[in-house]
Amino acid sequence: MTGLDKSSISRYLKGDYKGSQDALYKISQALRVSESWLMGYDTPMDPDAPQVRVVIPAGFQDMPDLTPVPLIGSIACGTPILAEENIKQMVGVPSAWHADFALECHGDSMAPRICDGDIVCIRKQAEVETGQIAAVRIGDEATLKRFYKSGDTVQLVAENPAVCPPMMYTGEQLEDMQIEGLAVGFCRSLI
Repeated sequence: MTGLDKSSISRYLKGDYKGSQDALYKISQALRVSESWLMGYDTPMDPDAPQVRVVIPAGFQDMPDLTPVPLIGSIACGTPILAEENIKQMVGVPSAWHADFALECHGDSMAPRICDGDIVCIRKQAEVETGQIAAVRIGDEATLKRFYKSGDTVQLVAENPAVCPPMMYTGEQLEDMQIEGLAVGFCRSLI
């Protein structure tokens, strides 16, 4: 009834296939249910109920799958500030990032890549590769910087050295330092 091959329908039933907008339309017509209900939205199952059909214009892509992660506080993009670890809200971030939590950035030392007010997404891990951007805790303070380690010396480097010169840590100073995780993405408001 749909004109789709059996393997596509089988994959759809298993959850392995999300289907194109055209395929979802054909399935909904064959089953006499609304497209939005078929996609799992909390809408009427009846296809005759008033609904808005959204057509994605050519050249645009569907939104990626999102995963909710906790926005747990703030992090300095400058000199370290006192780390806050209270869940402010949950934010949806692309699932492909494999982020564990998010932090709101304060300061301009990572600009223009990461700016004041951006939400940076962190994958919790105790080690990062040299040159990667990491959330680093120094005592009770946290900062977001590029991480470089050579022997027993760690250098935290800003994208914008005019705002924040490189910070060097060595010897016993490293005992108070802990990598909280790798920056895997960020979200920025356009307004």
